Amino acid sequence: MPVLTLAELQAHLGGTIRGSAKTRVGGVASLQHAEPHQLGFLLSPKYLAQARSSLAGALIVPDDLDAELPQACLAIANPHAAFARAVALLQPEPALEPGIHASAVIAEDARIGPDVRIGPGAVIGAGAHIGARCHIGALGVIGPDARLGEDCVLHARAVVMHGCILGNRVILHPGAVIGADGFGLVWDKENSGEIEGGRWLKVPQAGCVILEDDVEVGANTCIDRGALDDTVIETGVKLDNQIQIAHNCRIGRHTAIAACAGIAGSTTIGAYCQIGGAAMIIGHLNICDRVTVSAGTFVAKDIREPGVYTSVQPLMKHEDWKHNAAHLRRLDALVRRVKTLEEKLKEN
Repeated sequence: MPVLTLAELQAHLGGTIRGSAKTRVGGVASLQHAEPHQLGFLLSPKYLAQARSSLAGALIVPDDLDAELPQACLAIANPHAAFARAVALLQPEPALEPGIHASAVIAEDARIGPDVRIGPGAVIGAGAHIGARCHIGALGVIGPDARLGEDCVLHARAVVMHGCILGNRVILHPGAVIGADGFGLVWDKENSGEIEGGRWLKVPQAGCVILEDDVEVGANTCIDRGALDDTVIETGVKLDNQIQIAHNCRIGRHTAIAACAGIAGSTTIGAYCQIGGAAMIIGHLNICDRVTVSAGTFVAKDIREPGVYTSVQPLMKHEDWKHNAAHLRRLDALVRRVKTLEEKLKEN
């Protein structure tokens, strides 16, 4: 594990050193659990008491912090982002040697770039193209004619279905599925055969999924291929675990979506949006740039102005909730009564 002085960290991260520039740190930890050889970070003044009692050898702090601390500090405008870069420096991912495991199954006409690593049990389909320095984890599947750019990392059991396209530096976490069929069905009554009343007919999904550069997809997240047009995830989008993105959606650049969100088909989400965990967004909507949707929010109409949108009922005691729910059921009747009273008042 690398050991760096505060001066060396400053060379990478910028900022201003408070205290000894020769302070050495190797590894990172929280304020509560840091040891004297580790680096911690202080996000805001409300954690000052924890910082003062922390054993961390050095801290990254906000540059507007007006307080003395016992540790040497690197003061920087965005301490959270700086700490993230410091983690990459002090605790880098283990280096993996390129090579193809003997148990991998690779089609004869697949094109494999230089310095690629393909793990045990991986399958590379016919006509697939794997760019330079990609890493395909154990049991990963790259379907026929799929294309990966350079420096992509696909962790164990990630799947890229046929014809899908990944840009450069894309990361797929374990169990991610890119390009499964969208939920395309049509009710077929005329040709139902012996099935009384009709049946669901599967609509072939002829599009693909395109992940642009620097997209990251969390574990067990599914992005469906388009029915006709492609499903597109633009540059820099970050997706958490267990998200469902249906066919023909488009997610704008540098948008972040938290776990368990569900986005129905043909919805477009703009750039620099933030979608909270378990948010539900119905299909065929347009959400403009720079929108924040709070966790658990149900979105049923277009959002045309940037801002924060919330539709979650706050937590309350169960008995209170039952009383409020009972009143809610009578809300329409109450509105009609109020309108009737207003009309009578106008008459008088």
